[in-house]
Amino acid sequence: MSSSPHSSLPTPRRGLLLGTAGWTAVAAATALVAVLVPVLNLLVPEGSPLHLSDYAVALTAKIMCYAICALAMDLIWGYTGILSLGHGVFFALGGYAMGMYLMRQIGRDGNYQSDLPDFMVFLDWKTLPWHWAVSDSFVAQLLLVLLVPGLLAFVFGFFAFRSRIKGVYFSIITQAMTFAAMLLFFRNETGFGGNNGFTDFKRILGIPIAQPSTRMVLFVLTGLTLIGFYLMARWIVNSKFGRVLQAIRDAESRVMFTGYNPLAYKLAIWTLSAVMCGVAGALYVPQVGIINPSEMSPAASIEIAIWAAVGGRASLIGPIVGAFFVNGAKSWFTQVFPEFWLYFLGALFIAVTLFLPNGIVGLAAKLTGRKKEERA
Repeated sequence: MSSSPHSSLPTPRRGLLLGTAGWTAVAAATALVAVLVPVLNLLVPEGSPLHLSDYAVALTAKIMCYAICALAMDLIWGYTGILSLGHGVFFALGGYAMGMYLMRQIGRDGNYQSDLPDFMVFLDWKTLPWHWAVSDSFVAQLLLVLLVPGLLAFVFGFFAFRSRIKGVYFSIITQAMTFAAMLLFFRNETGFGGNNGFTDFKRILGIPIAQPSTRMVLFVLTGLTLIGFYLMARWIVNSKFGRVLQAIRDAESRVMFTGYNPLAYKLAIWTLSAVMCGVAGALYVPQVGIINPSEMSPAASIEIAIWAAVGGRASLIGPIVGAFFVNGAKSWFTQVFPEFWLYFLGALFIAVTLFLPNGIVGLAAKLTGRKKEERA
């Protein structure tokens, strides 16, 4: 397998989950998310230099949702060699499932003071459509957050992988899938708010969604979910299942000759990554306050791949770093130089492709290795 174009990607050490330094980093991240940020935001006075603003908390929460998507992308692209350019659709489906529940929680506090969501009243709908039947149940919608992206991914992946579609052809059809979904959700008659989507949320579980304590609980849940998914992904890639995935990435034909069925492995990791994106979307919507078909745009899915590439594929931590770096830069650029943001993003991706094939994390590891050699 040394002749594979992917052979330069790092392979985890067998049987290792996390070392002492790794567990220390996880504990520090957990303390940061669950203790330090809430204290700095809720308890430290606004005039203090140590106060963490609501804007910074909201931005970090949004980026953590994106980081979950980047981590999901790393499992299928970095460790299995499947480049998806359609993962935005799974993110949006999870967001819409949560958004449906939040719209029902508005109740009669909407502009039209109706039990129906405002957009349905505007379109002169008299009753809820069939797919809104359980939208007033938080538990049911949470199940849909998992089931809808997972089922779509399973069906799509089964037919694609069974047909041996791979490489650029697979990437193209995933782009077609997300574009078709975007066009479908833009239509008013589908019952998903059309171009405007869902917004103006009031409550979640009967609790005002705008109050600081609610937003902080959502922030903490997002951070803990990201950490939990990271640990799950680390366990997967270091297991026998993960080693088979990497073998499929490097030489799928040889895996078949040794008696393994790549279809089952690819389908399993593909479906899991879609579910992870769905969960990210469900956490994203109540914190950002809106979900619309633009989240399904082809560009949104391409950005997920860029986060993984910039941070460093097949490293797990790399895509998380990439999501924070790219979106942090985006937040700054769109405020200071909004007209240059897309040029910067394109230049960044080209630079990483040409000069940093292992991304930011790969560069950091290389520099660290050089310093150790110099000291030795």
